[in-house]
Amino acid sequence: MGAQEVTLALTQLPSWALREGAIETWRSFSSFAEALEFVVRVGAVAEAMDHHPDMDLRYKRVRVAVSTHSAGGLTGLDFELARRVDGLMP
Repeated sequence: MGAQEVTLALTQLPSWALREGAIETWRSFSSFAEALEFVVRVGAVAEAMDHHPDMDLRYKRVRVAVSTHSAGGLTGLDFELARRVDGLMP
């Protein structure tokens, strides 16, 4: 995807930002257990899509970062996964 396409796609995903060649979001939860449950749900979606994000679980916060390593950048698949991750939030 070109820079303009990425910028346009990010307008549809306000909780996501471009950082170091990937799109990422941080999510906060009321407990570690909730954060862990979110990671498991993201993992299930990612596995079904065969498109796997980088995730960091830090107590009650989770970072999800997505890029297509095999394409050397961002693709439409990254933005589809981001939309699905957004759909997992209560």
